[in-house]
Amino acid sequence: MNASKIRPNHLRRRAIVYLRQSTLRQVVEHAESTARQYALATRAESLGWAKEAVEIIDDDLGQSGATTEARGGFRRLADQVGKGQIGALFALEVSRFARCSADWYQLLDLCGWGDVLIVDEQGVFDPKDPNDRLLLGLKGQMSEAEKYWLKLRMHGAKLSRARRGELPLIPPTGYVWDHAAGSLVQDPDEQVVAAMRLVFERFRTEGSAHGVRAWFIRQGLKLPVRHRGEDAVRWVDPRPRTMLDILHSPIYTGAYVYGRRESRTTLVDGARRTSIVALPRDQWRVFLPDRHLAYLSWEEYLENQDKLAANRTTSATPASHRAALDGAALLQGLVLCGKCGGRMHVYYAGEKRRVYYRCNAPIRSGASTNACWTVAGAVIDARLTVAFLEAAQPPELELALAVSQEAERQAGTIDEQWWLRIER
Repeated sequence: MNASKIRPNHLRRRAIVYLRQSTLRQVVEHAESTARQYALATRAESLGWAKEAVEIIDDDLGQSGATTEARGGFRRLADQVGKGQIGALFALEVSRFARCSADWYQLLDLCGWGDVLIVDEQGVFDPKDPNDRLLLGLKGQMSEAEKYWLKLRMHGAKLSRARRGELPLIPPTGYVWDHAAGSLVQDPDEQVVAAMRLVFERFRTEGSAHGVRAWFIRQGLKLPVRHRGEDAVRWVDPRPRTMLDILHSPIYTGAYVYGRRESRTTLVDGARRTSIVALPRDQWRVFLPDRHLAYLSWEEYLENQDKLAANRTTSATPASHRAALDGAALLQGLVLCGKCGGRMHVYYAGEKRRVYYRCNAPIRSGASTNACWTVAGAVIDARLTVAFLEAAQPPELELALAVSQEAERQAGTIDEQWWLRIER
């Protein structure tokens, strides 16, 4: 270690020992690395700094070096360097300071302007010296590349196991991961399995996630939840997000699926934001059909996805329509504007809740503050009712019998859920 670069003006200022581990798990499991970083305080004293002049910053233990956003310790360090209070920065290696070249070079610039030395296990470096800066720059670039290589190797190993269907998945409700078999199996709890089958059965009848959730609430039924790492099943009120996750998951078709989403980083108002994006089916990393027992067929799953897509209130294409909501209007999500072809919405006015269909296309597009067209719904719904009854005239007895049988079947399904709950 070249200590000749340490001059009296450095020793008159404080030395900072900066500690960082990427995750809390590393802090616990890699105790030797943490101990080596704390030991740098003793090295600073051996190089001439008084014990009281050595400050240890360990706020960022458990924080990734890929960014400075969550690293309060690093920001505090940079602030003290900028104020000229620091003579040297100690770290086990440069990757402790940053895994991003942009953050690393900003720190080098600050240290160069403030005459601050950087000390690691290999030596003492002066960022003002062109040769030292070149070497420090190479160390920073190698640190950033190392992060990429490590991530690539770990991801490659996971993907290789996933392609064989051996990578353990977080089991969705209704399944558990069998480590002995190396695959998903249906939940051993009969009530859980019955509840999940009921979700898909009701979707065939209701046609929307909201309708299924509302039916569960009306019947006083709950959905099972088994949190990760817990053996006990919790029964909770059905939530909209939970219901959509169940209906959108292809795992219920018996398929082993990995890589349906990916993380993407974009700039939003000048700030970096990372979000999770769902990938199209043809871009899923791994799709292995018929790997475990299914709750529904693949064909039915695709039909369900089409229904859910058509139910979206943001859809403006004539080919799509959303599921009917509460209210007297018969053409909810179906009627199109005769002037512009846009989707018309329903609203109710007055004490008698009269139905109106309105096209708000100019308002949504910003072209105008006025609606395109509004029409009373009473006459339209009346004509629709007549046309429907003229077109659909099944034998009354057969229709009544079918309705009665369906009501009995649904009542039996509800009774089964309650008996299973009593059994538990």
